Amino acid sequence: MTHAAIDAARTALVIVDLQNDFLHPDGAYARGGQANDDIAALPQRVLPLAEALRARGGWVVSTHFTLVPGKGGEPFIAPHLKAMRPFLGKGDFAPGSWGHDLVDRLKPADLTVEKIAYSAFYMTRLEWLLRKAGIDTLIFCGIVTNGGVASTVRDAHVRDFATIVVSDGCATFSRDTHERAVADLATVARVMRCADARDLVEGA
Repeated sequence: MTHAAIDAARTALVIVDLQNDFLHPDGAYARGGQANDDIAALPQRVLPLAEALRARGGWVVSTHFTLVPGKGGEPFIAPHLKAMRPFLGKGDFAPGSWGHDLVDRLKPADLTVEKIAYSAFYMTRLEWLLRKAGIDTLIFCGIVTNGGVASTVRDAHVRDFATIVVSDGCATFSRDTHERAVADLATVARVMRCADARDLVEGA
């Protein structure tokens, strides 16, 4: 399959929430018994695409799921998240912490954005940063496919960014859920594999 060309300098790889607290063996999710092999494999799979885009003047943008600390450092946690992930607590996903940071393999990001909801556009400076940087095409990877990735892709679409989803650069805790989410996102984004996106970038 052939894909329309892109301008690498106006393109960003948006890495959704590939943070230590989600992926690292010492992170919050592993401590809570929620380690996942599909998710853990993503940084290595995405790295060649990130390197290709950097080499051609493109951008790497990292979004960071954030639990904002309140009084005494206890984080504000949405009720639905607390019900799903009762192990989350003080210090997890805290701004500036090791757990909150992008995994080492994918550093450095050119732009970073803290997010408090599924979409990285919700109540953040993401759109402002992208416009200032002259970015009009976004390639999405990260977690989870049906949550942070899907919500951010859809918000990018309605803001008239060209959107690409790398299907093997995303994951969730269920492969069936992942496949359904990718199929659904094909209505608002171009879907391809990491290797194909890398070829597209290198041809730019």
